[in-house]
Amino acid sequence: MSVIDLGGTAESWRRAPVTPAAVHIVNLEKPPDELPSWLRSDHADACELPEEILAGGYDVVISNSVVEHVGGHARRRMFADAVHRLADRHWIQTPYRYFPVEPHWVCPGMQFLPAPARATVAQHWPLVHTPPASREEALRSVLDIELLSRTEMRAYFPDSRILSERVAGLTKSLIAVKTK
Repeated sequence: MSVIDLGGTAESWRRAPVTPAAVHIVNLEKPPDELPSWLRSDHADACELPEEILAGGYDVVISNSVVEHVGGHARRRMFADAVHRLADRHWIQTPYRYFPVEPHWVCPGMQFLPAPARATVAQHWPLVHTPPASREEALRSVLDIELLSRTEMRAYFPDSRILSERVAGLTKSLIAVKTK
């Protein structure tokens, strides 16, 4: 199987319990210098993929927690269009907007606050992975995350089954799955 992973990392594939025949990672981060022969990594924007990647003939597209970071409806549409062009099958996961805990900050209800309040939380919340250095950085960080609803996932992936990943009976994440 040939897999393209939009936003994945080489380390996550090295630790995976299965190894596909070929994995192509596309990420905005610089790829590692050394990769196993079955793994390829390109520095590229998943919303504006070069034609040589779009023409790759992959079996499946995988993307885990990326679509909420691409930047607004128009770019989410571009991301979804790329997914549809890359392969007939996909598995696209994103945190669910209405789960009570915002997953990037591990903060209850943060996603429902106005942007200035989210920036304040981002600066002071004790569970943040890397605290922002300034108010401006905090605001940029929170504005870079736009959690999606089930309706939005259906709009971007209309031919997919939208699955719910649950925690304590509540939908934590949505997964758009297309198998054929």
